[in-house]
This record gives sequence, C-alpha cells and structure tokens, in this order.
Amino acid sequence: MIDYDMRMEMIFIPAKNGYIKVYVYGFSNLGTWGNAVAEFNGVTVTAKGFNKKRTIVRSISKLHESLVRKGRKNE
Repeated sequence: MIDYDMRMEMIFIPAKNGYIKVYVYGFSNLGTWGNAVAEFNGVTVTAKGFNKKRTIVRSISKLHESLVRKGRKNE
C-alpha cells in the first residue's frame, strides 16, 4: 500500500458536554483492515476490524464502556 492512498475520515457527533470524535482510517480495498479511534473528553479508545461500520460502532461502544467505568471510579 502506498502512503498517499491512506485516507482518514473524521466523524463528529454532538453530545451534551462536547463532541465525540471518531477517526476512521484504512479500509481502502475490499478485505483490508482498518482502525477507528473514538475520543471524548480526553478518553480515547481504538477498534480494529474488517467491516467499517461494525468497527466504528465497536469503537463507540468501547468508549461508552470506558466512560461508564470512569464514572464509577469517581463516585
């Protein structure tokens, strides 16, 4: 794979306390790996997979899990 073929998509989802930012890269050809990085208020998680849509959803669900765990620690 050539470096200039690497594209990154940025998805910004509005939330009460800011934006959930999802960065998606890879998935250039059919059957290639890709990554999705979700970030919110300094908490960052990554997910890797073949299916772009499922990988994005997985990264957001991992972000939710880590935010819930972080909230439990503060109580």
